[in-house]
Amino acid sequence: MTIRIANAPVSWGIFEFEGTAQKFTYTQVLDEIVETGYSGIELGPWGFLPTDPDKLREELEKRNLKLLSSYVPVKLVDRAAHEAGEQHAMKVGKLLAALDAPFIVLADDAGTVPELVAQAGQRSGSKLTADEWDVFADGVNRIARKIHGELGLKVVFHHHCGGYVETPEETRQLMSRADYDLVGLCLDTGHWHYGGGDAVACIREFGERVRYLHLKDCSREIAERARREKLDYFEATKAGVFCELGDGEVDFPAVVSEMEKLGYDGWAIVEQDVLTDDLQAPKRSAQRNRDYLRSIGL
Repeated sequence: MTIRIANAPVSWGIFEFEGTAQKFTYTQVLDEIVETGYSGIELGPWGFLPTDPDKLREELEKRNLKLLSSYVPVKLVDRAAHEAGEQHAMKVGKLLAALDAPFIVLADDAGTVPELVAQAGQRSGSKLTADEWDVFADGVNRIARKIHGELGLKVVFHHHCGGYVETPEETRQLMSRADYDLVGLCLDTGHWHYGGGDAVACIREFGERVRYLHLKDCSREIAERARREKLDYFEATKAGVFCELGDGEVDFPAVVSEMEKLGYDGWAIVEQDVLTDDLQAPKRSAQRNRDYLRSIGL
């Protein structure tokens, strides 16, 4: 089994959320990802990296970076929004396919519903009814069929705090309705913990349905404070709930062990969601995260 290690623009505070300022150029982010020891990258928000395939290929090849995927949020709870979501996913997918990226990471448009943003990390169970889950899953399956059928990309779904698929129960509801062959699970270890679960238990439960990994840690102490003080998703992120790897509650050696049992042979993307004004912090964290992963054999 081989797990290769990548990083993503979100570790530099480059989010898909509207209103979050981007403090770095794409060339700086690419350079710092290479300098800190990573060999792969995710696309980040549409337009952050070049969207011309030739230009993007040039930028990546001169740094020996492999493009792996893109996180694509869609308003899946609204059937009327599925067509627009499919069109956006296809636009992103065509760029990924042109550069031989293997995955598209589909997600709910987390962070856009004020109630869910306010309750992130603080709830359990499910917010949607059975009928609403059927609509949600219809959108996931529709987009996955289109993406896989026309572009050949693999589709994985990313549970995410501050959205309708945050808790383990919500993930179960979706996965039970999503096409097993077309839709895998992207396990984000930090979001899984802040959403009330345990990453090792997730792998044991979903098994080979876990087809892609986002490595993120979750600070138990900051999570407890965020819940106690009713911090919303963005406030908790700024407070550092997603700490550096090895500093939180995620048992990464056990995560690796469970994935080895499944015969996982693919990539793991380090994502340390940050909201900081310290322009040196992302590179420092990227280096420490890479050093930590090397210390556990990755």
